[in-house]
Amino acid sequence: MKAIIQDRYGSPDVLRFADVATPAIGEHDLLVRVKASAVNARDWHFLRGDPYLARLASPVLGRKRPKTAIRGSDLAGVVEAVGAGVTGFRPGDEVFGDLREGDGAFAEYAAVPSRQACLKPAKLSFAEAAVIPLAGATALRGIRNVGQVKTGQRVLINGASGGVGTFAVQIAKHFGAHVTAVCRTRNIELVTGLGADHVIDYTRDDFTTAGPFDVVFDLVGNRSLTELQRPLVAGGIVILSGGGVSGNGKVSAVGPMGLYIKGATLGRLSRNTIRALNDVPPGEDLAVLKDLVESGAVKPVIDRTYTLSEVPDAIRYVEAEHARAKVAITVG
Repeated sequence: MKAIIQDRYGSPDVLRFADVATPAIGEHDLLVRVKASAVNARDWHFLRGDPYLARLASPVLGRKRPKTAIRGSDLAGVVEAVGAGVTGFRPGDEVFGDLREGDGAFAEYAAVPSRQACLKPAKLSFAEAAVIPLAGATALRGIRNVGQVKTGQRVLINGASGGVGTFAVQIAKHFGAHVTAVCRTRNIELVTGLGADHVIDYTRDDFTTAGPFDVVFDLVGNRSLTELQRPLVAGGIVILSGGGVSGNGKVSAVGPMGLYIKGATLGRLSRNTIRALNDVPPGEDLAVLKDLVESGAVKPVIDRTYTLSEVPDAIRYVEAEHARAKVAITVG
């Protein structure tokens, strides 16, 4: 099969379009013929081995080179075969899912743990379904699980026009919140179209002087904890999920993990709640996201689409921070 291969850390230039063996599947896996995948910020972080601290903790990253050769976690496709212990899926099913720590979606076939897959929303194309898992689950868990957003609460989303942000705006509105979106000028129409009640253009105004808000959902990672707490009501919640901005190719020492560590420490002393959103596979959240899509409450937004061989260009686009919403990869 064809796949995008990485055998060392570096820029998208280190990626190769090559022939590799089709993956074998285990007892509880699906062999999926990938029809589409998606690029996330984690892909350029893992491509560069950024930050250095993550190389010591991640099962995907090694200290000097990646442990897995094929990047990409989100996918949608058709089930080709199922493991002996799989129930609920059969060959021919159209599915979407998240490989997360396994990676391997930038390829023609992928072995997908059945617990991390779900039947694809029938109304969506493969590309539309493929951009949902990581970003959609992150937004859902931030708004529902950590923020515990309720009807009438005021929620600010920093990075509202990004991959996670476009889902977060819609999901917060679904839970009845008044949503303030933070984005740049060119993305105002996008976020208002998704339901944002108010927009702060960060090129003109400082969102940390606005408010008050019950929840601040930070998806950028470029502001301090003091700044993020400033617009909160007493006892409000700051949710940290920003991956940090590109360092122009330079690998950072701790990256956004530094903010998370500070949040865990200062959160014990603050009158507010400060929580980092853990990076865990979406599991049952995929079924919830499927229901939200089919009900019309949530729709995926795709900025650009690239082919499998163009994955390096797609990652360059996302890393340069030009992307709005999601970037999809068409495979088959």
